[in-house]
Parts: sequence; C-alpha cells; structure tokens
Amino acid sequence: MNPANLPFDSEAMLEGLRTWVDCESPTWDAGAVNRMLDIAARDMAIMGATIERIAGRQGFGGVIRARFPHPKQGEPGILIAGHMDTVHPVGTIEKLKWRREGNKCYGPGIYDMKGGNYLSLEAIRQLARASFTTPLPITVLFTPDEEVGTPSTRDIIEAEAARNKYVLVPEPGRADNGVTTGRYAIARFNLEATGRPSHAGATLSAGRSAIREMARQILAIDAMTTEDCTFSVGVVHGGQWVNCVATTATGEALSMAKRQADLDRGVERMLALSGTANDVTFKVTRGVTRPVWEPDAGTMALYEKARSIAKSLGAELPHASSGGGSDGNFTGAMGIPTLDGLGVRGGNGHTLEEFIEVDSLVERGRLMAGLLATLE
Repeated sequence: MNPANLPFDSEAMLEGLRTWVDCESPTWDAGAVNRMLDIAARDMAIMGATIERIAGRQGFGGVIRARFPHPKQGEPGILIAGHMDTVHPVGTIEKLKWRREGNKCYGPGIYDMKGGNYLSLEAIRQLARASFTTPLPITVLFTPDEEVGTPSTRDIIEAEAARNKYVLVPEPGRADNGVTTGRYAIARFNLEATGRPSHAGATLSAGRSAIREMARQILAIDAMTTEDCTFSVGVVHGGQWVNCVATTATGEALSMAKRQADLDRGVERMLALSGTANDVTFKVTRGVTRPVWEPDAGTMALYEKARSIAKSLGAELPHASSGGGSDGNFTGAMGIPTLDGLGVRGGNGHTLEEFIEVDSLVERGRLMAGLLATLE
C-alpha cells in the first residue's frame, strides 16, 4: 500500500474540519466539550467504529474511546491519542472567525489540536475505502482536559496505552515539518495569599494586602527562571471591592524543565515560598505534573519508521524534544513507543491568530496512513 496513492482531498478535509472548529470546546465548559465529542463520535460511528463513552469527572467533559473493526481486535495495536478541549472560550469564533487566506486557514482550536485529530480519522477512512487491513488494530481516544494538565483522564490514557504497542499523538507538527520524540517535564502550582482586611479609605494602614503580597511573589517566581528550569505565573485573581484592602488573592504558576531532576529541584523551590511575613500568609500547593519524556530505543525506532515513510513521500522529517506538555509525556514516560507532533503544521496556537497550513492536512494525513498501514 502506497499512501501517496490514497485520494486525500484538502478541500474535503477542510469542509469536515470546519464542523469541528465551529463547535467551540473550551476545557472548562464540559457541555461544550461533550458536544464536540458527540460530533467526533458520530463521525467515527459512520466509519464503522465501536464507540464507548466514559463519563467525565472533576467537572470536565467525558472521554470517547473508538475501536475500529479488525481481525485482531482485542490484541495490542495502535493508540491514537488526542484531546478535544481548547483554550478558547465560547464566543471566540466571533473574533477568530473561520477564514481561508491562501494556504492558511484560521479558527479556534484548528491548530491545537482539532486539525491533527481530524486528519488522523481521515487516514483511517482512506485506508478503509482502499479495502486495506492494517497489520494492527486501531483505537482512538479523545479526551477533554489536556489544556489544563489532564487531571481527570491521565489514568485512562495510561491504561489504554498499556494495552497497545504504539501511541501516535497528532498534536501540532513542528515548524520545520518535524515531529516530537520527547517532551520536557511540567509542574503546575496553585498560589494563595491571605492578608488582613480594612477599609481602603478610612483605615488603609490597618490592612495587609493579599494582592500586594501576590505581586511581590510573582516577581520572585519569575526571577527564579534559569536555562534548566523556567517559572511563570499565568493566572491571578484578587480582591472583591476596590474600597477594601484585599484579604485574598489566588494564582496559578507553571514550571518546565528538560530533565526530571531539574523540575524536582524547581518544585522544592516553589514549595519553599510558602510562609507568613508581615501578617500575610503565602501558600503554594502542587498541582498536576507531567513527567519528562526522554526518547528511548522504541520511540526512536518508531520515528525511523515515520522518517522512512516521509522520505518515500518526498519530505524530510526531522525530530526533537519539545517544550510544552502533551499526553505523550505520560505514554512516553511509560516506555511505550510514542511519536508526537504528527498533526498539522501552522502557528499562533492559543492566540486569536491560530491557523493551519492547509497543504499539511494531506501531507500529514498520508504520513499517518503510512504509519497505520505498516506498523506491526
């Protein structure tokens, strides 16, 4: 089977992908994510997959597990793991409208990572239409909470990965047309400052501002960044009335490191910030963590297979470890051969200029089809 001969059509793929992008699915809106999962489940059911719905928890949407018909159904095979949640609130579609400009197509979540998810299903669809039976059975797992660290579905992802020989992750491809063979470790932290209230006009000096303490700690956290381990505060909330000295302020911070030992030291430094001074208490608690994923022999063999397929399609396929976490962190750290960054090329993820390169839909679709057709 030559994937170059499969009749992928970028315009037809865009038409199908638009339905997905128009269905906005921010992580914290479980109903919206479930509506997106409904669309994907229907598409896969039409393709002949057996669909299982797993209820969400912790306030997140649910999970879809789709198993495609195969003579070896039930044996270890290939897991395609993707998330359907995005960082864009409902209503973003009015600011980041679906639009096509030459080889670019814009829309919320189109790059991270609905485009990659959609081309993965198109690869399965094209192989089925060609009456080609893949050597291994294929399972697709779509989850609702990757953008916040996968707190509610890590156990499902790891359990499903353990039942399979390979994991393919269609997160966005690298700018150089590369794929991802490792990811840095990431830790999240919850921050809380607690001060003492007072009237901001009449008795200002009697109060102890939680907002001021949070601001001081934000600067301290940013200053901890080194080449080995980065720190940033991305969410802050504080106060309720402008005429009251704020009693509480909360925030969220993130740390990333290339090596687990560096992240572990970073975690210790963050937790050491907890304490009380000048009648204000600052507390740091650890949130969800992604382990470092360093490529092993199994992952590199999987990459070489992909590189060979790409070469047969006339493309180079470089690889590298990447910052920014994905669910590949979990499966790669488990020692299961994992290849990440198999999705679309594009850019400006998580912004109001998020786009894909349209020609990458077919190019990456063929690469995915080649992998599915040859992994054994």
